[in-house]
Amino acid sequence: MEKLRIVFMGTPEFAVGILDTIFKNNFEVVGVITAADKPAGRGQKIKYSAVKEYALENNLRLLQPANLKEEAFLEELKSLHANLQVVVAFRMLPKAVWEMPEFGTFNLHASLLPNYRGAAPINWAIINGEEKTGVTTFFIDDKIDTGATILSKEVAISSEENAGNLHDTLMDLGSEAVVETLHLIENGNTDPKVQTDTDDIKTAYKLNKENCKIDWTKSGKEIHNLIRGLSPYPAAWTYFADKGQEWNVKIYEARFTRERHSETIGKITTTKKEMKIATKDGYIEIVQLQFPGKKNLKTFELLNGIAFSEEAKAF
Repeated sequence: MEKLRIVFMGTPEFAVGILDTIFKNNFEVVGVITAADKPAGRGQKIKYSAVKEYALENNLRLLQPANLKEEAFLEELKSLHANLQVVVAFRMLPKAVWEMPEFGTFNLHASLLPNYRGAAPINWAIINGEEKTGVTTFFIDDKIDTGATILSKEVAISSEENAGNLHDTLMDLGSEAVVETLHLIENGNTDPKVQTDTDDIKTAYKLNKENCKIDWTKSGKEIHNLIRGLSPYPAAWTYFADKGQEWNVKIYEARFTRERHSETIGKITTTKKEMKIATKDGYIEIVQLQFPGKKNLKTFELLNGIAFSEEAKAF
């Protein structure tokens, strides 16, 4: 059994949970690679990645290359003498990087591969109404999320779960999967399985303004899945129109009730405390939303300060 010397690569909060578990399980982390610092917010202050914050707090060797193919970076990476690299929510690696260590480079992906390869697997599993998802570890190759799988772990998705809750569940499950994978590699017990592609594989496309917009002509269930699949970030959005004004509104939480009615699709109906929007097969009740320039509010809080006419609609 050879002692592992690990370089960890990752950037967001999801990766921190995994790195923390590796570190607390007494594996040797000889280096951490994360994204370069970027200015963020209105003041354009330099913001550290979540992984950088963790590395600094725990005195881990930190590298932030702008270019992963740069000779100086490759030399520095070699000098760490790692025999394994672990990647979680990072960017695509050049071959010179992923084939460097003796035991290769493995990635943790937040889906049951080969389904939901790509940038937003947690969101799309919910948006598409899946009842289960999971995590997979796999050895990196020269394409995105296509390498031979090492192990996977499965979890159910409840009908009201949002992307934020599922993110946290998968971070814990991913931590278990990574530690198990490390033990398999340490003991020489991996049996990687080549991924089989079929015509019905689902993809985790990058999220953008267009695919986050609510289409009110879809079924209530599809709209509800979109809202919870994008909550709390980046959030599903729609336009509200009333009394000659239009607003770009983010919706964070909703409930769907199936019901026959004769309302126009998109019609907004409010009481003093509730708001519902007509779909072709029922109503979406809005629980939490955000108007431009305003705070994220529960619907009853918003309705304390704003009244809608009978002509109000979402589109």
